[in-house]
Amino acid sequence: MGITKKVTVLAVGLGLATLSACGSSGDGADGSGGGSKTVTLVSHNSWAVSKDVVAAFEKQSGYRLKVLEDGDAGQAVNKAILTKGNPQGDVLFGVDNTLLSRALDNGLFQPYEAKGADKILPGYRVDEDRHRVTPVDTGDVCVNYDKAWFAEHDLTPPKTFDDLIEPEYKDLLVVENASTSSPGLGFLLGTAAKYGDEGWPGYWKKLKANGVKVVDGWEQAYNEEFSGSAGGKQAKADRPLVVSYASSPPAEVVYADPKPDTAPTGVAEGTCFRQVEYAGLLSNAKNPEGGKALLDFLIGKRFQDDMPLNMFVYPVVEGAQVPQEFVKFGPQAKDPRTMDPERIAANRDQWVKSWTSLVLK
Repeated sequence: MGITKKVTVLAVGLGLATLSACGSSGDGADGSGGGSKTVTLVSHNSWAVSKDVVAAFEKQSGYRLKVLEDGDAGQAVNKAILTKGNPQGDVLFGVDNTLLSRALDNGLFQPYEAKGADKILPGYRVDEDRHRVTPVDTGDVCVNYDKAWFAEHDLTPPKTFDDLIEPEYKDLLVVENASTSSPGLGFLLGTAAKYGDEGWPGYWKKLKANGVKVVDGWEQAYNEEFSGSAGGKQAKADRPLVVSYASSPPAEVVYADPKPDTAPTGVAEGTCFRQVEYAGLLSNAKNPEGGKALLDFLIGKRFQDDMPLNMFVYPVVEGAQVPQEFVKFGPQAKDPRTMDPERIAANRDQWVKSWTSLVLK
């Protein structure tokens, strides 16, 4: 999500259980496949999965799973492009709809239709003629707010993009860099969807004048700058508004001890942009058969049911379970902004270039 998405508790990311390496390196010296029985997944930093689910994959497939985390989704995709001739692994997870055309245009993936792909909900399917990527999860990029901060300051939290440029919200918002961060790019695309090709730069000029703070990635924005997160409270963060996900509030509840009756953070639903995350078999994978087995597993019921409360994203497969915590504390946005992949492909690079010049200089 990218959908991705660690909401920190005790200043460590959405998943205290995030695994940087699931399983050992296998038989090969580099642990990346070849003659070994290891399959390597390259992911953004928000990868998280239950140990018993990893064990089930390893038992079912006969492969050991190794996970390499490569920063934010934008950073992971950029690195994969630079190393595509000799990739770090076999499967890349975390390419979302904001970055998909870049990955496909650079030939990152080889075709493979995962077993069970017919169970993926139709609204999330893409590239159906070539099957270079497999949808894995979905979520909404939205501004989150710190309920306690707004209550203490007797201020109504913002609800829409328009609200964020009002004087009462000056110096309150932190966002991620659109050139390096998946949620940062998602938020930029949300403003372009809202205000159009001609209107979004003017909106960002106003946002900049209203004191928006830009940091490199989600981890820093949410865990260090946002006053509403558990990590932000420890860091004495002073920004009560952050670009994150609609599923961040339930994460704050799930990892809290004791668990509160209501989420300490809320979502400005008028700022949401729908994200879908994909995985694909890398073009020069050393262990393509292991990669295919992993892609099959990622859309299987065992992984899809496990995923929401580990990575705090929604499943995309028919019949997968949505946890009650999501229903109660983090429902999907009713009317999120969306954008056709073709429009993203045609405009993304120029929009990011313009945004960088406008906001960072």
